[in-house]
Amino acid sequence: MKLVSGDRIFFMLVLGIVLAGLAIFSSAALGLLARESSSVSQDILLQAGLGFGLGFLALLAARAFPFEHLKRFAPYLYLATIALTAAVFIPGIGLRANGATRWIDLGWTTVQPAEFLKIGFVLALAWWLAPRARALAEPKKGIIPFGAILVVPTFLLLAQPNTSMAVLIIATGVVMYFAAGAPWRDFGIIAVVVAVAFFIIISLRPYAIERIKTFFDPSANSLGSGYQIQQSLIAIGSGGLLGRGFGQSVEKFNYLPEPSGDSVFAVFAEETGFVGASALLLLFVALAARGIVIAGNSSELFGGLIALGFSFILILQAFVNISAMIGIIPLTGLPLPFISHGGTALMAALIMCGFILNVAARRKSA
Repeated sequence: MKLVSGDRIFFMLVLGIVLAGLAIFSSAALGLLARESSSVSQDILLQAGLGFGLGFLALLAARAFPFEHLKRFAPYLYLATIALTAAVFIPGIGLRANGATRWIDLGWTTVQPAEFLKIGFVLALAWWLAPRARALAEPKKGIIPFGAILVVPTFLLLAQPNTSMAVLIIATGVVMYFAAGAPWRDFGIIAVVVAVAFFIIISLRPYAIERIKTFFDPSANSLGSGYQIQQSLIAIGSGGLLGRGFGQSVEKFNYLPEPSGDSVFAVFAEETGFVGASALLLLFVALAARGIVIAGNSSELFGGLIALGFSFILILQAFVNISAMIGIIPLTGLPLPFISHGGTALMAALIMCGFILNVAARRKSA
């Protein structure tokens, strides 16, 4: 198994989470049987075929991709993902649903290009940062061009709108920027700019304000904006210590919105209880921790930044999704990596893991 020999522990963690995720998704998708407009068999087939099947092949391709070529093609891959993300705004290609334009309609399924934008962004930022690490203290070579790099993907995502994905990319970029050696002086500048931008965006988008209000008082509109979080808390709370039993969730039938999507963690927690939910969370932490170890052991900064960026995306997205389901933060709409409905998201997560394995194969010699 030369292709996965970069780091066997990391690969086994990925495989474990993905297989568990397919089982969790299949159980949660059964809740859609009560909803006449849904095709459970098609959803499961797309998740397993497009997400896991093609995604696993993509993981192997990312693992085997020659590292020197990756350096050379990183900016072009990024431009390709930018173009693909912008294509959602082209009439006849892009698909608008639930007030957002985030998908490309292929007829038999849809693709969300923003998932691949995350990959292109990390690769391009690592490519830009690695040779400039010692010059980042100079504003003209550091924070100014860094801010310019963030503008295009952020603008495209906010225009869809996909605010949560924009925040995910910005947070990942900031972590990579400081990991490359940027001065902490820049942290204050970035914090002020992000805070002002966040205030403006929230002010211009009523639904965002409503989510924040719901976060502070979920019972204020229990049949409207507060319905999902209340049903999620009921599902998680009813799971108790050991859960109702796998496949035995009650909330996934007619009560919990998007049981196989954003709310899949709530369904899993109801079926497996505190023990199962904690085990899943520990798997995500172990995966990210191993990815960070791989980043630290990389033979060069370019690879280390790639492993760090992808590991951070996966753990932050998992943390945000789970935190929203248990009421720690407002609802965001970010899916749970490897598990939530979406073949594109699963494929993108597996590609990230493939690149992390690629970096692991080039670790520092003892």
